[in-house]
Amino acid sequence: MNFKEKCILVGLLGAALAFFSGAAAAQDRSNDRGRAESQNQRANDRNHHDESRADYHFRSEDRDHFSPHYQKDIRQWREHPDRRHSIRAGEHLPAGVRLKAVPQSYYRTLPPPPPGYRFGYYDGYVVAYNPTTQIVADVLDLVNAAVNR
Repeated sequence: MNFKEKCILVGLLGAALAFFSGAAAAQDRSNDRGRAESQNQRANDRNHHDESRADYHFRSEDRDHFSPHYQKDIRQWREHPDRRHSIRAGEHLPAGVRLKAVPQSYYRTLPPPPPGYRFGYYDGYVVAYNPTTQIVADVLDLVNAAVNR
């Protein structure tokens, strides 16, 4: 290899090294920016936990409206209430809980849920919740009401 060929090879290696190190540095900056945005979003979610919950409350007469529709399920859970998940207003739905949609005919006479919220049912609970954030606005515990009557 003559001197001219060595100079070309060194120049090409230097250009390749500069190109790849510049791309890696740009990717690191992009990853840092993404991590910072993700951390800011999580902090925002924690700080606005209560604010993200819609102001919705079931009425006392709503319990009597839903109970006949879910009577069979209520009887089953009355025997083993300790086996149910605990669902509370203002919290996220417990992991593994998959709510069934409440048929519209069941809630036609209720005030509508807040925008973006739905009614769901699970193990004796009627829930007004946000399907995107999984935050519960309010809960009707049909089993507890039946046990305490």
